[in-house]
Amino acid sequence: MDNITDNQNTQAAADIKSLGLDLPDLGLNPGTSPNITTPGSFARRPVIKPGSAGAATFSSPDTPGMPPLPTKTAWDFMPTDWTCTDTDNHEQASAWQPPAGFSPITQLEHARLGNITPEMTRVAEREGHLTPEQVRDEIAAGRLVIPANKNHLAHKLDPMAIGRATKTKINANMGASPISSGTDEELEKLEWAKRWGADTVMDLSTGGDIDGCREAIIQNSTLPIGTVPIYAMIIGIKIEDLTEEIVLESIKHQAEQGVDYFTIHAGITQKHLKFAKNRLIGLVSRGGSLLAKWMLTHNKENLMNTAWENICDVMREYDVTFSIGDGCRPGGLADATDAIQLAELCELGHLTERAWRKGIQVMIEGPGHVPFDQIEYNMKLERNLCHGAPFYVLGPLVTDIFPGYDHITSCIGATSAAYHGASMLCYVTPKEHVGLPKKDDVKQGCIAYKIAAHSADIALGFPGARDQDDDLTRARAALNWEKHFELSFDPDTARAYHDEDMDVDTDFCAMCGHDWCSVRISKEIQDWASGKADGFERDGGGKPKISAALTEDQQEILEQRGYLSPEEIHKLASKTKGKAHAQDESGKASCHSDYVDDDEAKKMLGAEKLVQVDIRPALGLGKND
Repeated sequence: MDNITDNQNTQAAADIKSLGLDLPDLGLNPGTSPNITTPGSFARRPVIKPGSAGAATFSSPDTPGMPPLPTKTAWDFMPTDWTCTDTDNHEQASAWQPPAGFSPITQLEHARLGNITPEMTRVAEREGHLTPEQVRDEIAAGRLVIPANKNHLAHKLDPMAIGRATKTKINANMGASPISSGTDEELEKLEWAKRWGADTVMDLSTGGDIDGCREAIIQNSTLPIGTVPIYAMIIGIKIEDLTEEIVLESIKHQAEQGVDYFTIHAGITQKHLKFAKNRLIGLVSRGGSLLAKWMLTHNKENLMNTAWENICDVMREYDVTFSIGDGCRPGGLADATDAIQLAELCELGHLTERAWRKGIQVMIEGPGHVPFDQIEYNMKLERNLCHGAPFYVLGPLVTDIFPGYDHITSCIGATSAAYHGASMLCYVTPKEHVGLPKKDDVKQGCIAYKIAAHSADIALGFPGARDQDDDLTRARAALNWEKHFELSFDPDTARAYHDEDMDVDTDFCAMCGHDWCSVRISKEIQDWASGKADGFERDGGGKPKISAALTEDQQEILEQRGYLSPEEIHKLASKTKGKAHAQDESGKASCHSDYVDDDEAKKMLGAEKLVQVDIRPALGLGKND
């Protein structure tokens, strides 16, 4: 921050102080480009340090009554055959000696030995604000995972990381079902999810050629792929016939195919089942409900739990990461934060410890329907009970009465979850609760969750997280429409919506009009910086120009909105790409006005409906231009 900005913020703090108030302690400034006037993030200042010293890295301030930071890390749950030579400094590689002949396989084992793998280096390169050493130390502490099956690395996998020290990630679910879709459609959705910002993909296929679909997705994906192995285990058999042998065989097969992380529902146990009886909607997790039925049928403990160490041995061979499943997650607000959910979370903490002792990377899955006021507690309880292992949450949805819009109800909760502790957000699409997502549902889900993840990253103060936002603000201030759209996450939609009202780039917008445009007025105040940033100047100065013809994607966007006739859309798609010219000596196009009398203004504001204004005649252009 330059001296002027520092002085401004000092003055602002003094003004606030004079009212008997204080600004919160500030973390990093989320804007790293010039002329940033905000004081900084209200999140905790990040402390990226090895071991327990880094427990508060990129975290929100704790509301009173929240569970405290964890006091233990993965260093406290080492393999029983490793020897600690320095118990006072046990959170470092030099303090530990593995047994003779030990050869590291997993990212966690390499980190424990102080090694920096190529995958750690790639993650640091992609994150930008971390060094390879910091990535290694976060993995060793158990706060970060790199889901990278060695067999998927042999295909197209581009390593990425999930953890509190990294930017928030999003997952897209897909997969064929007995009712709908197949391998070709799922591969199309895979590419679509990647285009719209997914960081990982889960193949949740329950029908069709499950094995072939999974194989094709892995071989064609640069993103990590996760699965829920129990779905494939029970194809052709009843859940009651599931055995440990089938479990291990299926897990090994999927690991050999290259699956990067497994959801295993080992946290739901016999003692928990009694708490499900009075739930409004029971167990909504497919894996959780299947295993509950298995336990009740056999009167035995969850075989995923009793076989945990054997499952770990298979996963270690390929470096598959655990995404320990929440089989008791709430399926409605009425069941949130109840006895069975919290009891399972305690067990997930114990499973984390058992997996770390076997050298396996771990993340924890979290709840799906949680009232907004309970989200922080849920995030910070997981952080405490699971010793800082990355939290991967579905939503959560903050209300239940908007089926068809649950990408919105859930991304509201997801933003809060990411700010308060979640490291990855599983998207929810508009089809959640009502059907299998189609291609456009995948897009809508991804965009909603990119909004949630990016919003949380800004709030947490990740270096550079807000730079693109600030650049877009500069373009918007300069009324540089092309730059504005170029910097937006979805330029096609932004441009299509703009041209739906007015297909000319002017020094005002269709919402305000020329005379009422506050952005134009601010820009024209000579000694203000607004709208004058170098490199963001508007082409052609203040003169309007016809925008480019709509692309096919942009036409489709307007067709789906249904507000313009096909003829109107055709005109926007076939217009000339030339520039408009000013119509008088003042350099102002005739679509501008300096004055509108009261009667005319009342007429305009009282119009019964809005229509698209064709201003080509005013610009000296014909109807086909």
